[in-house]
Amino acid sequence: MNSMNTIELAKKIRIHALKMTSSGKSSHIAAALSIADILAVLYGNFLNIDPMDPKRFDRDRFILSKGHAGAAVYAVLAETGFFPIEKLTTHYQNGSDLSGHVSHKGIPGVELSTGSLGHGLGVGSGMALAAKLSDKKHCVVVLLSDGECDEGSNWEAILFSAHHKLDNLIAIIDYNKIQALATVAETLGLEPFADKWASFGWLVREVDGHDHLAIHKSLNELAGMEGRPKVLIAHTTKGKGVSFMEDSVLWHYRTAQGEEFDLALAELEASE
Repeated sequence: MNSMNTIELAKKIRIHALKMTSSGKSSHIAAALSIADILAVLYGNFLNIDPMDPKRFDRDRFILSKGHAGAAVYAVLAETGFFPIEKLTTHYQNGSDLSGHVSHKGIPGVELSTGSLGHGLGVGSGMALAAKLSDKKHCVVVLLSDGECDEGSNWEAILFSAHHKLDNLIAIIDYNKIQALATVAETLGLEPFADKWASFGWLVREVDGHDHLAIHKSLNELAGMEGRPKVLIAHTTKGKGVSFMEDSVLWHYRTAQGEEFDLALAELEASE
């Protein structure tokens, strides 16, 4: 895909996600806001994908394992040409195929339906192994939440990927430090997080998950390394871009309506 203005793309993702979740009265706007910059870099100038041929065999594969933030993926797919932007208005409406948790059914560009946490990395590991066995060169990228790393199935996949030296696999962690009902540290602490991945045999990088240049540089560095799977721990802010949503557990499930919606939209539209 041709390089895009990722800052502007991230802004559009956030605005779309706010409108979509508010219109359909669905949850998880804060989770969508925290990954907008990561998605903008991935779809703007990293992934080898083609909206005109979304099933091209040599395409890179992207999996949103934290499927509850699906509105952000639908938004970036629409903005990069996989389907008309107007379709986003049907999100979470009766009869729509743009479900609250991301679904691949009828949606070009979505590789896997997700929502039950802890499955994306295992499937991505299988895709990466299949590519290795077939001598294919495409990359598999899986974006996980931090709270999702409570799930034991992820650590099985982490062991599996290191054992098979899946250097065509990149995991990205949306490390916003908040999960469904409390902070990650209160729920089930992950630290020392980077050390755990390294001890399991992965190449590890940490980055500001809202710094587009740093994300892009780190992804390119990891993509060029061989012999081991890679993980990019992206330190993010839950609800990024809307001041009263940032770092707040409340907005994991809450939907912006009325004055809250107007205030949030005004902040996002005014952002640079």
